[in-house]
Amino acid sequence: MSIINSIDTICALATAPGGALCIIRVSGPRALSVVSAISTVCCDTVAANTIHYGHIVSPLPSEGSGEALIDDALISVFRAPHSYTGEDSVEISCHGSRYILNKVLELLVQQGCRMANPGEFTQRAYLNGKMDLSQAEAVADLIASTNRATHQLAMSQLRGSVSSELSLLREKLLKLTTLLELELDFSEHEDLEFADRTELLELSTTIEAHIARLIKSFETGQAMKQGIPVAIVGKTNVGKSTLLNRLLRDDRAIVSDIHGTTRDTIEDTIDIQGVTFRFIDTAGIRQTADKVEQIGIERTYAAISKARIILWLLDAEPTQKEQQEMADRSKGKALIIVSNKSDQGVAVASSSFSIPHSSYLQVSAKTGQGIPALEQAIYASAGLPTLSDTDVIITNARHYDALQRAHASILRVIKGMGGNDNSSPSFLHSPLPSDLLSEELRQTLDILAEITGGQITPQETLNNIFSHFCVGK
Repeated sequence: MSIINSIDTICALATAPGGALCIIRVSGPRALSVVSAISTVCCDTVAANTIHYGHIVSPLPSEGSGEALIDDALISVFRAPHSYTGEDSVEISCHGSRYILNKVLELLVQQGCRMANPGEFTQRAYLNGKMDLSQAEAVADLIASTNRATHQLAMSQLRGSVSSELSLLREKLLKLTTLLELELDFSEHEDLEFADRTELLELSTTIEAHIARLIKSFETGQAMKQGIPVAIVGKTNVGKSTLLNRLLRDDRAIVSDIHGTTRDTIEDTIDIQGVTFRFIDTAGIRQTADKVEQIGIERTYAAISKARIILWLLDAEPTQKEQQEMADRSKGKALIIVSNKSDQGVAVASSSFSIPHSSYLQVSAKTGQGIPALEQAIYASAGLPTLSDTDVIITNARHYDALQRAHASILRVIKGMGGNDNSSPSFLHSPLPSDLLSEELRQTLDILAEITGGQITPQETLNNIFSHFCVGK
C-alpha cells in the first residue's frame, strides 16, 4: 500500500521553536526541486544521504534585482525509498529565529509545498511500508517518553517487538485456518480431515494463553507509562506531608503540627531507577465532625483503592482494628509499613503487625534517614518485570482493545471444539463444523492484523491515530 505519485509535497518545522538551531522537514515528489528553488544547493543533482552547506535565498521584490540572503543552512538530502517517509525528502537545518523559520516556510509554500498535518510524515512512512502501524504509534510514545522505562518500552515497540509477537501468533492461526478451509474444498469427502482436532485445540489454547498474557501486561504498561500510583496514608500528624516533601525533594505539601492540615489529596511524581512513581499525599485518617475534613478522608480511601502501592506511615503501634481495616483495604496491593520519626526515638516494632506486608522500614522523614532504603522498597514492591529488547509490554489502549476482541474470538473457537479452561483434548471430532471454526479463526486473524495494520485500515482510524502526533513528525 503506497502513496500515489500525485500526492502533495509537505513541509513543517520538525523541532520545537526557540532554540539556537531548528530543522524544517520537506517530503514528497517535489521535495528536491522545491528546496533547490530557494537555496544555493542543487538537491536534484547531489548524492543521496548527504549534507551540504548553502544559503537560503529569497527573490527581491523588484524584478531582476537579485536575491536576498535569508540564512546559512545545512541541507540534508534523502532520496526515495531510503528516507523516513519513503519519499524524496530534505531537512533544512537553520538558525532558530522565528523570522527565519517563518520566512523559509513561506518560501517553501510559495514553491508549491503545503504545511503538513500532525503526524503526516509518520503516516506517509506507514503507508509507504517503512513501518507498520504499531511501530508508527511507538514514534509518538518515544517522543512523549519521560524516563528510562517509557523510553525502553517505546524503543522496543519501534524495533518491532509487538509486530514480531503478533506475527508468530498469526502464522500459527493462518496454518490452522488454511487446513480447515482445505477441508471445505473437499467437503464431498465427509471422512476427510486435514486439521487434527486434538492438535487444533492444543494450539488454540496455547494462543489464547499467549493473548491473555499480552492483555494482562497492559496494566503494567499503563502504570509505567502514566506513573505507578503510591498512596501515603496514616493518621493525622504522623508526617505524611513531610515524607512527600522529602521524597520529592521539594516543599510541595504544607507541613503543620495542627491536626487535619491536609484536607485533599496532593499528587506529584518522582523517578526511581528510571521508573515514574506518582505519589499521593492523603488526608489523615481520624474521627472528625468537620465536614470538609471528612470529604478529604473519603478521598483518602478512594486513593487507596486506586493505588498500586500503599505506604502506611505510623508513629505509634496500630490497634488490631486498624490493622484489620488496612488489611481489608490493601488486598491485592503492595503494602509497605513505614515507622516514622526515628530521629525522635520512635520505633514501631515490626513484630507487632499481623497483616501481610511487602516491607517494613524505620525512617525519619524530617532528617532523611532511611529514605534511600524506602525508595528501594517502593521500586521492589512495584513488581516490575526486568525488561529486555525481546519483552513485549502492551501500552497502547487501541492494541489492548483489539487483543480483548481477539481473545473473545479465540475463546469461541475453543468452546466450539468442546474445550474449556479445564478440558483435555480427548475427543475425535469437533462439535462445530469446519466452516464455522474457520470463520472464527479468520476473525481472530483480522483483529490481530488491526494492531499492525496488516489489513486495510479505515481512513478514519488512521486520521485518529496520527492526529495526536506533533506537527513535523
